[in-house]
Amino acid sequence: MSVALFDLTGRRALVTGSSQGIGLSLALGLGRAGAALVLNGRDATKLEAAVDGLRRQGLDARAAAFDVSDPAAVAAGVARIEAEIGPLDILVNNAGIQRRMPLEDFPVETWRELMRINLDSVFYVGQAVARHMIRRRRGKIINIASLQSEAARAGIAPYTASKGAVKNLTKGMCTDWARHGLQVNGIGPGYFATPLNQALIDNPDFDAWLKARTPAGRWGRVEELQGAAIFLASAASDFVNGQILYVDGGVLATL
Repeated sequence: MSVALFDLTGRRALVTGSSQGIGLSLALGLGRAGAALVLNGRDATKLEAAVDGLRRQGLDARAAAFDVSDPAAVAAGVARIEAEIGPLDILVNNAGIQRRMPLEDFPVETWRELMRINLDSVFYVGQAVARHMIRRRRGKIINIASLQSEAARAGIAPYTASKGAVKNLTKGMCTDWARHGLQVNGIGPGYFATPLNQALIDNPDFDAWLKARTPAGRWGRVEELQGAAIFLASAASDFVNGQILYVDGGVLATL
């Protein structure tokens, strides 16, 4: 198989929620594969620091700070990228939050916040970017789902609901947009050592349970998601559509 299948030279990628953690690692991987990068987040200061870090590694990176849970901000932000930075070939919908508490105690306003960021943003940004991709008859959209798109755990029912919806929205985007030359797929990370999971990492009981439950016997490293993103962003996946690629160390494969 030709290495050129995985070459992203000449392509431009927008990665939401990419000032740290999984999003920043995915951007780094896409950049090392040749893509020009547009990082997105709400905190302009953190975003610029992330961009500077990528540039110091010789990558082409720009910042686009806007709130992906605000449809008007998304429309303006995507239009500005297309007009001032250049056309987007790749979108990674990565922005997300976690809120842990028993479902019976979960506040309505927190439910709505989680759904706005984890699910609504995928629709808002996906639609805004896809409208440009459809006109160009090509594009790659990668939605970050989760192990929780398939399995629940106590205390995170709303997160599980949001990521299950992201999985099915990915299938819906494929169904509507594949005929226009777009490939829409998802990545379902298992348990990775990220700021989002810091409370779990610091919990000795959970840490021990996770390592025993995972066939690989450890937490994932964020750089181990880069290969999946490069594959789904590249010509190597041109006939892959509507799929979720789980990168979980084998959790879903075993009881």
